[in-house]
Amino acid sequence: MDKVLVSACLLGKQVRYDGGAKSSGSKILAQWQAEGRVVAVCPEVDAGLPIPRATAEIIAGDGDDVLAGSARVVDRHGENLTAAFLSGASLALQLCQRHDIKVAVLTEHSPSCGSTEIYDGSFSGTKRLGTGVTSALLLSHGVQVFSQYEIVEAQRAIQVL
Repeated sequence: MDKVLVSACLLGKQVRYDGGAKSSGSKILAQWQAEGRVVAVCPEVDAGLPIPRATAEIIAGDGDDVLAGSARVVDRHGENLTAAFLSGASLALQLCQRHDIKVAVLTEHSPSCGSTEIYDGSFSGTKRLGTGVTSALLLSHGVQVFSQYEIVEAQRAIQVL
């Protein structure tokens, strides 16, 4: 049975920056959990960042740029969190490798988990196209990454594995 990496906040875990969750309520996620397919991850918490924590955004690029060393992740107070985000991404990749995971469902807009959109680094609530650090690393290693809005597509991807 193929495992799926899923953002812990989508599963109701209170790990978000504000101490909340972002439960999806998806019947597909519930089914995967019942089948024992889900491997939960919160790259930020797994890397040691606290709950709650200041919001963070990628400055001067997206996750690919952070991986390349040309962009950084900072919190709203200006603290550089790049090392923690890189560590969290690495830990997520290790989970995928350990469990032979080829599909992930991660939280859109997150500087870690965003798969198509992230906040633009201005802390103004403006979104732009781009990936978070964890999504970028997983994608570069052949893991298909979907957002919570694409769970049906993730289900289809699993069925063709």
